[in-house]
Amino acid sequence: MAALKGVGMRRPLIAGNWKMQGTRDSVRELVEGILSQMSSYAHVEWAVFSPFPYLRVCQEQCRGSALKWGGQTLSEHTPGAFTGEVAGEMLVDVGCEYVIVGHSERRQYFGETNAMVAKKFHRAREVGLKPVLCVGETESERKEGKTLKIVAEQLEAVLTFGDNPRALQDIVIAYEPVWAIGTGLTPSPEDAETVHRAIREQLRQIDPGAAEKIRLLYGGSVKPDNAAGFFQQKNIDGALIGGASLKVNSFIEIGRCYNPSY
Repeated sequence: MAALKGVGMRRPLIAGNWKMQGTRDSVRELVEGILSQMSSYAHVEWAVFSPFPYLRVCQEQCRGSALKWGGQTLSEHTPGAFTGEVAGEMLVDVGCEYVIVGHSERRQYFGETNAMVAKKFHRAREVGLKPVLCVGETESERKEGKTLKIVAEQLEAVLTFGDNPRALQDIVIAYEPVWAIGTGLTPSPEDAETVHRAIREQLRQIDPGAAEKIRLLYGGSVKPDNAAGFFQQKNIDGALIGGASLKVNSFIEIGRCYNPSY
């Protein structure tokens, strides 16, 4: 495989976060459609994040294919008496390779703090899952010029938690400005690149070699008509996609926008 972005082997990742949407039949149809088209864009890695009840459906349909699947969150606890929670070991048991950690909707609606996100991140690492760590600022924080400060704090909370020399291995970071999620609004590709560049520089302070290999995704109202602009940026290595990932054609079209020549 040819090197991408001129740096190492950062293979682009196109990931669909289905959130709390879908039925067993619609998930089967969606996965079948993705599998039928994704092979035409083998330079891209594809992943889907299903609601918990349908992870088994993903496992049945995706086993043996190149399509990866993962959970939308996990508990910070080991298996035990935590009613309603899902342990990392359970995600591994249904074949998950990835898990989203710290999505803004989890922070906003379920009170996940930076400290909680750090625990979940390291719990994922302990069981062998690859965390997709989400960071991003609110609209008010953006207007106050605090974007880089907020993102740095969210990232620092995870990277300084405990004593884990492997903290930067096999992870993905997604910059998802809260004000852009589901609103149709997006930062300019150049503004998004500014944040991604700052994230990579923060990672370099910890491990320069690993920092060049970590994939940084953009998320927040990503669509086929705006994806290419983001993907042309040096430090944006793919996308974490919400609504547009629920339709086969739009999801595949976003992946098609990632041109290996960038």
